[in-house]
Amino acid sequence: MAIESVKVGIADFKIAYAPNNIITVGLGSCVGVCLWDSFSKIGGMAHIMLPSSSQARAVLNKKKYADSCIALLINEMCKYGINKKRLVAKLAGGARMFNFPGSNDIMQIGKRNIDAVKDVLNANGIQIVATDVGGSFGRTIELYTEDGRLLIKTINKGVKFI
Repeated sequence: MAIESVKVGIADFKIAYAPNNIITVGLGSCVGVCLWDSFSKIGGMAHIMLPSSSQARAVLNKKKYADSCIALLINEMCKYGINKKRLVAKLAGGARMFNFPGSNDIMQIGKRNIDAVKDVLNANGIQIVATDVGGSFGRTIELYTEDGRLLIKTINKGVKFI
């Protein structure tokens, strides 16, 4: 059987069964949230843009925000047969891509995204088993549903698995 790479766009999520992989590119201040169930070998990946839908004027795409997107992803994965209690998470991204002099926390979208994602996962009882977050560089990530490894590619920083 050929392995398919399922692509996740910005402000979206996808789910895949082993042996297929899930990939997203262009994580800057965005956070890639990868959920994986080792028993069913089903994975899900979300490309989170912003921390909270409660701060938006109009929520046209719930997949854009940490709070609403992760809830949607978990619910959809349950339809595929995962057990929420077996889910583990890996995170990547949340970089500080621009340095604005004198800027306050509101401008630190990457850090706010990381914090929001961690809060939502914690509230859902999902353990974060590995992270590659922060810094000032973009990332491309690929989740291997067969074994839960997360490949991280970074310009000038190389390639690694977490």
